[in-house]
Amino acid sequence: MPTPKEMLARLVGFPTVSSDSNLSLLGFVQDHLEAHGIGWTLVHDETGQKANLYATIGPDVAGGVVLSGHTDVVPVEGQPWSSDPFTMVERDGLLYGRGTADMKGFLAIALALVPEMAAAGLKRPIHLALSYDEEVGCRGAPSMIAAMAETIAPPSAVIVGEPTGMRVVTGQKTTFSFTTTVRGKPVHSSQVNRGVSAVVVGCRLVAFLDDLLQANMAHPVDGSPFDPPYTTIHTGMIHGGTAHNIVARDCSFVTDIRALPEDDPFAYLARYRTYVADTIEPPMKAIDPETGVDVEVRAHVPGLVPLPDNPAETLCRRLTGDNGMHAVSYGTEAGQFRQPGWPVVVCGPGSIDQAHQPDEFLAVEQLEAGTAFMRRLITDLS
Repeated sequence: MPTPKEMLARLVGFPTVSSDSNLSLLGFVQDHLEAHGIGWTLVHDETGQKANLYATIGPDVAGGVVLSGHTDVVPVEGQPWSSDPFTMVERDGLLYGRGTADMKGFLAIALALVPEMAAAGLKRPIHLALSYDEEVGCRGAPSMIAAMAETIAPPSAVIVGEPTGMRVVTGQKTTFSFTTTVRGKPVHSSQVNRGVSAVVVGCRLVAFLDDLLQANMAHPVDGSPFDPPYTTIHTGMIHGGTAHNIVARDCSFVTDIRALPEDDPFAYLARYRTYVADTIEPPMKAIDPETGVDVEVRAHVPGLVPLPDNPAETLCRRLTGDNGMHAVSYGTEAGQFRQPGWPVVVCGPGSIDQAHQPDEFLAVEQLEAGTAFMRRLITDLS
C-alpha cells in the first residue's frame, strides 16, 4: 500500500483547482476505500461536477473522530514555479507541489493509514470528510456536514487538518467577503462634468474601507491571540473602465474581512451601506438616476471561538504534547463543523506561510509528524 509520501504524490497529481471538478480525485479515493472494504457517501453540488465525500471506518457508535480536509487547491497561473506544480518533487527534505501544505498532506496521511485503521479493531470510529470549494468561500462543507449530522453517530472531536505545524489551534477569525458594483454614466473624458465615473466612485469606496482598516490597526486588541490582533478589511481585486478617454461606466471590486470573534462583520457591512446610501449615491443620481452602487455578500464563513472543556482540544493536546494557546487569522471549515455542536480544533502538518505560494512545499519532517500523530490517534480509538 502507498506510504503517506506516495499518497501525497498521487493526490498532488490531480489538478483540483476550485474552478474545476474534483471528481477524478474522489474516484481515486473511492477505489482506495473500497479496496479495504470501506463504504463511502458522496454529496454533490448542484452541477454534479463537484462533490464532498465522507466515510466511516470502525463501528457505528458515538464518540468517534472526524478527520476533515478540503480537496480543492488555488490556481497556479502567473506564479513562477521551478517545477510542474502538479507533479510532486522532493528536494532537500521538502516536498514541492500545489496543495502539499494546503492541505493534501493531511489527506494523504489519513488515506495512507486507512489499512491500519481498518485492521486496528477500532472501538470508536474514524470518519473521513473530504470537501470541495473550501478555497472559494467554504462552499462545499455545509451540505456534507448536514448529511453527516443525519447519518453518523455524534463524534467526540473534529480535527480540521489545515497546516498549523501540528500545533493545536482553537480560535479562528470569521471570514466575510462582498462584491461592490458601481454603475456610472459614460461620457467623453473632455466632458467629465456630464458623467459619473464608476472608477472614481469605486476608488472613494475602497478608500473608505481602508480607513476602517486603519482605525482598527490603530487600536489593536490587547492580549488577543490573533495575528494581527484586530479585524482586517482588504480589497484584493478591482476592475473598471474601458479607455483612458472615456468616463467609466462600470467598476467592481471584492472586499475581504477577517473579523475577530467579538466583531460582527455585518456591522461593518451596514456601516458601509449607510455611507453608500447617504454620501456616495445622492450626487451620482443627481447627474443620472440610473447610476448607483450595488453591494452583494459573496461568502460568510463562521469563526471558531475557543471553548472551555473542549474534548477535541483535550484529545489533540494529549496526542501532540502541545499546550500552547494558538489562534489563526486564515479561514477554515472549523466554524462550520462547530455548528452541529461538535467539538472542533484545527491541527495539521505544514505551514500556512507556504499556502497559495509558488513552489509550495511540505517538509518531510512535518509529514512524518502528522503520520505519528494519526497513528497515536488510531491507537487511542482502539
